[in-house]
Amino acid sequence: MRDLFVALVVFGLLPMVLRRPQIGIYLWSWIGYHNPHRLCFGWALNFPWALIIALVTFAGLLFSKEPKRIPWTRETVLLLVFLGWMAVTSYFAFFPDLAWEQFIKVFKILLMTYVTMMVITTRERLDSLIWVICVSLGFYGIKGGIFTIIHGGVAHVQGPDGTFFGGNNEMALVLAMTIPLLSYLRTHDPRAWMRFGLGAAMMLSAIAAIGSQSRGGLIGLASMGLFLWFKSSNKFVTALMIAISVLIIGSIMPQAWYDRMNTVKTYEQDESAMGRVNAWWVAWNVAKVRVTGGGMKMFLPPTFERYAPDPDNVHDVHSIYFEQIGEQGFIGFAIFMALGIMTWTRCNQIKRLFKKDPGRKWAVDLASMIQVSLVGYATAGAFLGLSYFDLYYHLIAITVMTWVLANGTEPREAAATLPVRRKSFVQRRAM
Repeated sequence: MRDLFVALVVFGLLPMVLRRPQIGIYLWSWIGYHNPHRLCFGWALNFPWALIIALVTFAGLLFSKEPKRIPWTRETVLLLVFLGWMAVTSYFAFFPDLAWEQFIKVFKILLMTYVTMMVITTRERLDSLIWVICVSLGFYGIKGGIFTIIHGGVAHVQGPDGTFFGGNNEMALVLAMTIPLLSYLRTHDPRAWMRFGLGAAMMLSAIAAIGSQSRGGLIGLASMGLFLWFKSSNKFVTALMIAISVLIIGSIMPQAWYDRMNTVKTYEQDESAMGRVNAWWVAWNVAKVRVTGGGMKMFLPPTFERYAPDPDNVHDVHSIYFEQIGEQGFIGFAIFMALGIMTWTRCNQIKRLFKKDPGRKWAVDLASMIQVSLVGYATAGAFLGLSYFDLYYHLIAITVMTWVLANGTEPREAAATLPVRRKSFVQRRAM
């Protein structure tokens, strides 16, 4: 039945994609984030849904008469440079076959990210994309939050097998990044019942992140929550939701959870934590002697034998920073960090230019929530290896699209000199 449902949704909407390629982006995002096929038990489990949707979306681009332009900003140019650098490091990788296989996955993600920026050309489409992302990932937050409450937090909340966020650590990071986007939708939805539902989804997602029993996720969630309150337009309501979530968590989580979280203070005695540190040293040692790093998928026993302080302690790197240092070298790491910094400063630019314009309040609020998501990614990611996760690059794209739509013109780096008071995007469309 699940296989049939996924097939009906995808094949039922594909004809519409030929006329409206933005629907293909929504479908591709749903498949990529929700992974409904990974919840199936039959033929749909391994069917190439994403490939079919992508091909039809490209066909829709050919048929569509709308202008199709990539918004070339500093972020999109640097992202292209980053892709080129990853191709170079894959060529010189320790394990070329594995590196190229991973590179192709990342290439597909970034290719569709550029297609997203080409077809999401209105605020309505941008909000629809954010809705798709939030519904896709929020499903696991709501489900995981209810599961944690019912079972008293004794089991780990995890994502679907075979996905980027299948593990409990990855699940916590994803939810920490999704909560701020839910907050943006809640702020701008005129329906009271929907605002209540989105607020409940935020709290359940926070409970699910705690229920993952990820120590890195706890740090990321705490940082994200503090910054969410600071950036929120309604601090009282946000503080109330955080307080309710904390009370629920404090009343249901077992002593074993507290004991596990307390091991953060005594990481030297934790075998898993020391395995990560050993992998971090591997990354550092490889980057010191190889400009191109070791290439993707380098954290394997042969690499540890040569570069690890403890060659027998083979462990996944579990850090977006050291993953980049080891696999892409210091040059790739610098590009990766520059992308995050540029996205952050672009959000600041949006807020500075449009904070006094009621017609662009949506852009200011979205930029603030993107920054909160980046905080969750930057802090939880310090202990999780998801540097190639779709959502991070989608946040970069959403920032660029927000900048373009808020300006209402072709992207220009000189737009910072434009006056703050301008006609709103809605007003211009009405003319």
